[in-house]
Amino acid sequence: MATDVRYGHSLTVGVDIGGTKVAAGVVTPGGRVLARLRTQTPERSKSPSVVEDTIVSVVSELRREFAVRAVGVGAAGFVDERRSRVLFAPHLSWRQEPLRDALSLRLGLPVVVENDANASAWAEVRAGSGQGVDDVVVVNLGTGIGGAIVLDGRLRRGRYGIAGEFGHMTVVPGGHRCECGNRGCWEQYASGNALTREARELVAAESPVAGALSQAVGGDPGLITGALVSELARKGDPACRELLEEAGGWLGSGLANLAAAFDPELFVIGGGVSEAGELLLGPARNAFGKALTGRGYRPQARVVAAALGNEAGVIGAADLAREALPRWRGRRRQQRLGRALRR
Repeated sequence: MATDVRYGHSLTVGVDIGGTKVAAGVVTPGGRVLARLRTQTPERSKSPSVVEDTIVSVVSELRREFAVRAVGVGAAGFVDERRSRVLFAPHLSWRQEPLRDALSLRLGLPVVVENDANASAWAEVRAGSGQGVDDVVVVNLGTGIGGAIVLDGRLRRGRYGIAGEFGHMTVVPGGHRCECGNRGCWEQYASGNALTREARELVAAESPVAGALSQAVGGDPGLITGALVSELARKGDPACRELLEEAGGWLGSGLANLAAAFDPELFVIGGGVSEAGELLLGPARNAFGKALTGRGYRPQARVVAAALGNEAGVIGAADLAREALPRWRGRRRQQRLGRALRR
C-alpha cells in the first residue's frame, strides 16, 4: 500500500452502482481519478449481500495500492436523509438496506452512501459543466432516469433524502409499466431502457424503416442497445435519428416541468444516453422551449451535456466522502470521550 506524497492522506474511493455496472476509483481532492475498477452489477434476483460483496471486493482491490481515508457510494435508489440506508432501489434488490454501517464494518473505513444521481451532480458542479453555477438541475439518462438539485451552491436532498427522483414523475397516466410499480413514469419515455424498447419494437414488427437496425443485429431485437441506436443515428440512419428525436422530445417536456418547479440557471444532461449529443439535446431544447411556462417572458435555462462522463458518479461520491470526514472524526472523538468518562 502506498500514499502519493502529493496528496498526503486525502485520497478517497468513490463507488458508483447502477442497474448494470459497479465502477470504483481512487480520487484526489482535485477530482483526478488515479485508479479505476469496473465490474457488472450482480443479478437482481440475488440477495443484497451479493452486491455488498462486490463493493467490498472492488474497494479492497484499490486499497492494495493506495492508502484511502474514506469511501463514498453512489447507489441507484432512494437513500435516507442520514446517507446511511438505501430505502428502495428500483433496479436492485435493496429494501431498507443499512448499507453504510454494513460496509463500514467490513472495510474499517468511514462510508457515506449517496444517491448516484446526487453524486454525479455534485461532481459536475464541482469540476464539470456546472462549475461556477449556483442553481443547477442535473438529469442522468441511463438504465432509468436519475436527477439531482443544487440550489444556492448546495446539494438539496429533501427532508427524507429522496429529492430528485424525477424519473418516477408520472408523465403519461396509465402509460408503460415502470419497475417502481407505477405506470407512465418519465423514465419509461426518455431513458436508455425506453430508447432500447422502442427500437426493439420496430425490429420485432419488421418495420420497413428499421432495415439498418435489423441488419446490425441479424434480425434479433434482443441484441439492440441504446448505444447501437446512437451509433447508427450518428451514421445517418433515419429511423434511429427519429428514435432519438422522440426521446429528446420527452426529455425536453420533462425539463419544462422541472423549470417550473425549481427555476434553475442550468440543466446538465448526463448518463449513457446523453452520449448521443445534439441528436438528443437539440430536440430536447426545442421541446423544452415549446413547453416552458411563461415562454417568451422569462429567462430560459441552458441545457448542456455533462462533462465528466462515466466518471462523474465515482468522482462525486469520493468528494462527498471526503467532505464527511470532519463530521466522522468529530463523532469518533465524542465516542472516545464518552467511553473515558464512563470509566
